[in-house]
Amino acid sequence: MTSAAPEPPFTIPPSWPHCGHDATSADRIGCRGIRVGDHAACLAHLEEADRAAYLEALSPGADIDHRGTPFIPQLLDQLLAAVSDPSTGEPQFGVARFDGATFFGDARFDGAIFSGGAQFHGACFSRGARFDEASFSGDAQFRGVSFSSDARFDKASFSGDAQFEGASFSGDAQFEGASFSGDAQFEGASFSGDAQFRGARFEVAPRLGPLVCGEQVVLDAAVFQQPVTVEIAARQVSCARTRWAATATLHLRYADLDLRDAVFEYPVLVAARPTPFPLYSANPTQVLPEAKLSGRGPGVRLTTVGGVDAAHLALHDIDLSECRFAGAIHLDQLKVDGWCTFDTAPGQGWGWGFPWRWSRRNILVEEHHWGVRANGRPDSDTALASTGLPSDAPELKPATVAVLYRQLRKSLEDGKNEPDAADFYYGECEMRRHDPGRPRGERALLTAYWALSGYGLRTTRALVWLGAAMTITVAVMMLWGLPADDPKPTTTGRQVAAGQKVILITDTPEPVNPSGPLAERVTTERFEKSLRVVINSVIFRSSGQALTTTGTYTEMTSRLAEPVLLGLAVLAVRSRVKR
Repeated sequence: MTSAAPEPPFTIPPSWPHCGHDATSADRIGCRGIRVGDHAACLAHLEEADRAAYLEALSPGADIDHRGTPFIPQLLDQLLAAVSDPSTGEPQFGVARFDGATFFGDARFDGAIFSGGAQFHGACFSRGARFDEASFSGDAQFRGVSFSSDARFDKASFSGDAQFEGASFSGDAQFEGASFSGDAQFEGASFSGDAQFRGARFEVAPRLGPLVCGEQVVLDAAVFQQPVTVEIAARQVSCARTRWAATATLHLRYADLDLRDAVFEYPVLVAARPTPFPLYSANPTQVLPEAKLSGRGPGVRLTTVGGVDAAHLALHDIDLSECRFAGAIHLDQLKVDGWCTFDTAPGQGWGWGFPWRWSRRNILVEEHHWGVRANGRPDSDTALASTGLPSDAPELKPATVAVLYRQLRKSLEDGKNEPDAADFYYGECEMRRHDPGRPRGERALLTAYWALSGYGLRTTRALVWLGAAMTITVAVMMLWGLPADDPKPTTTGRQVAAGQKVILITDTPEPVNPSGPLAERVTTERFEKSLRVVINSVIFRSSGQALTTTGTYTEMTSRLAEPVLLGLAVLAVRSRVKR
């Protein structure tokens, strides 16, 4: 059996920056390690025998002070082994001070127990830093720490405050399943990659952030037990299945926000912050750098609220143009405030080979997706992919989209936003009109309502129909409705002897239909009379003009139809100006 080769002696790489510490200049730059005799010495620069004696004297739970010490994996492994519990193999520290320390290789503190305070102020991790399942009983202080690669704190437990102010994460930062029993202070933290807080528990943290992330902040399945303010500037923020067990305010910038299946037990406000976050609350004039997010607008876009009970959700200044509302409940209680924008229907359509200009209106993205599929376009899959709709998303029926419009219309009406509520009423009627499950009679009535006035919401359309009806009525009156001459009353009687009673009868003869060429009937006088008849019909009055039989029936029809068209035009105007 071949014996294992002896471990080579520890040597300091030439590339290491020397700590500047020697046996006669204690604490010259704050590099501390152990005390040999009457002098402090850096652990990395001790002789092999002195280092071995120091490590041999350590025991699980010992207090250590290695501020400014440079570590390579071999040296760190020796230190962790010296304080590990023989029964569990987990390193156990009392008060651990690593302020300003430099870790040149992977720093693995997995399962470490810090029963006292853990201080890593200004430390530098040149490669990966792993604190998976680590336990911090006291405060965990990582202020100003530089993580040059990935940093993992999965299932770590923070019983005291977790302080990451000003920390810089150049790789991904993972806090999946971490538990924060004290404050979680990430004020001024910067993440170049993803910041993963999936499944984390924030029990008393009143604030998370402000922090800036160049990629995605993941709070999926995280739990916030107490009222909290979240301040994040990131490309994406995912809060899928996040549980908000108390009131919360989310101030975001630049982010695409996913609230799929989130649980809101108390009111939660999501708002877009118009100005950058302060770097530190104590110095509001210095703002958090956002260079990682350059080239993007600072607005916030909500992508989905599917599976959410929206009764406690409030949105302020949020872009909802790509938000999918399908699957959410109590949308009628959703509070939409500020400058929230929706998707818009195109302002131009085609009919009978000619382009027609329609009024633009706010729509839900679900109607846009339905329209792409309903048109039967050969490139519908490509068109849907361009809208951001997942390929496995179920096809929504018009009846489902109509329900979404109805609930959100109620929400907007409660918020006194009548113009946008009117657009959603239009969308609801459109979906009902295209719903094959509706009775044919109802769909025919809706089609007529749409064609005449855009469901009572399109002023121009109603006025065009009114103008056309009046023009036709005037023409009919001029050509066939007015008699050749206005009938004059005629008095008739019988001559009798003097002294006898005289009986006189005054009667108006029947109007005489006009005759002769049609062109001769178009005169200024006949036009004026016809116009008077039509205008009186519009306001539901009789002109008193003698008419032919054709003119009488035309006036009756005009008095029925034209006031309705005028009323629809007035209704459309009111829907746009009502507050």
